Amino acid sequence: MKRKLIAGILTCAMSATLLAGCGGAAAPAPAADGAAPAADASAEAAPAASESGGKGVINLWSFTDEVPGMVDKYIENHPDFGYTVNSTIIATTDGAYQPALDAALQAGGSEQPDMYCAEAAFVLKYSQGDMQDYAMPYKDLGIDIDAALKEANIAQYSVDIGTNTNGDVDALGYQATGGAFIYRRSIAKEVFGTDDPAEISAAIGGGSGSWDKFWEAAAALKEKGYPIVSGDGDIWHAVENSSDTGWLDADGKLQIDPKREAFLDISKNLTDKGWSNQTQDWQDAWFADMKGESEHNAFGFFGPAWLINYTIAPNCGGEAAGEGTYGDWAICDSPIGFFWGGTWLLANKNMDADKVSAVKDLIQWITLDCTEEGLQYAWANGTLNGEGGTKDSVASGTVMDMSDGSLEFLGGQNMFDYFVPANSYANGKNLTQYDESINIIWRDQVRAYAAGEKDRDAALNDFKQTVSDTLGIDAK
Repeated sequence: MKRKLIAGILTCAMSATLLAGCGGAAAPAPAADGAAPAADASAEAAPAASESGGKGVINLWSFTDEVPGMVDKYIENHPDFGYTVNSTIIATTDGAYQPALDAALQAGGSEQPDMYCAEAAFVLKYSQGDMQDYAMPYKDLGIDIDAALKEANIAQYSVDIGTNTNGDVDALGYQATGGAFIYRRSIAKEVFGTDDPAEISAAIGGGSGSWDKFWEAAAALKEKGYPIVSGDGDIWHAVENSSDTGWLDADGKLQIDPKREAFLDISKNLTDKGWSNQTQDWQDAWFADMKGESEHNAFGFFGPAWLINYTIAPNCGGEAAGEGTYGDWAICDSPIGFFWGGTWLLANKNMDADKVSAVKDLIQWITLDCTEEGLQYAWANGTLNGEGGTKDSVASGTVMDMSDGSLEFLGGQNMFDYFVPANSYANGKNLTQYDESINIIWRDQVRAYAAGEKDRDAALNDFKQTVSDTLGIDAK
């Protein structure tokens, strides 16, 4: 595989850790709205070129080296594949990836992307929005999509996000990013008398669809000197992706779902009642709560499996039980269903016809193959690059049902016991292609309100005005 790495775009200060499955490599700071960071790709990270044969060239575009690495593995395992894959990797830092991808798709020709990646923050632009006309539905690749989705038991939220306005699936992911509550066992024992996930789930209202029990737990934790979460961002991702509606109504007007509007008061309560450490996600103080080095250590975080594997674990202060907070973690049901992050794969409908079958093989192996020979089985069991790799939650529920998700980091708990149902609770129908930009504006206003810098009405009015001024989207 040949990789083209865009100079200048791919070098930035790295403070967060890799979220997406490349086990311990560094990753750049995330978008300002607290979205999950994109993995970095640098010249040093690119492996030597590997080519499978002389049938032709497939152009792959991505914002990390993760999917290119998967394609490397496919070619290694299928020496008769016959195609060379050229990978262009452009980090999402400073919004560089989307304009470059758009220009390449629009230019067409021999250098156009034949398959390309999009993350949760902007995937709707490519699956349902302004750029959806470039995507080839999976059925046109030759995939029996209805049968494949059923066999693999792909989470519905992921399917909904990848379904275009004609009702055809044109994007799917390989991860499942349904969220759970990730908590400290030692704090649970001290405050609730147990660290059993079923008991803690009951204590915080896991699966109830309500925050009521969670706030009761927050009060109990505060009495013992512990904030229930590190910062309001830990709640926001759960609130955002559990809302009934997205930021835009059917006419393209800005709307504020009542669940999202309630986040104003949630954030203020977290501040005023001492239920958080008032950190911001992806900042040093947030990571300090993972290490247990805060003055008052936070009880837990909301997130999917990648948050455990590529953020909390590398920032826990140890690599074995008894070191830092390693092994002092467990997961239980979130009070509400949500997802956070993910990467979807798309095919270009304008690719040369003789490439379609090969692109189908790659995309199907990554997103839908639920056998032990597929990418997802190796990804779930940590065996993609040999035994002992990082296990992850994958798109296929079928694969997770036949896999071992137990982690020493979680005290031996099988994370799939909670992440499989979490994926089924997530909602994929509340996204818009403008979420990344609108979320930045929203969270700025919420923080100002929570800090007492402006009143509630001013925060709402300033939010609406800034969205209008910045994006040309007026409120309904």
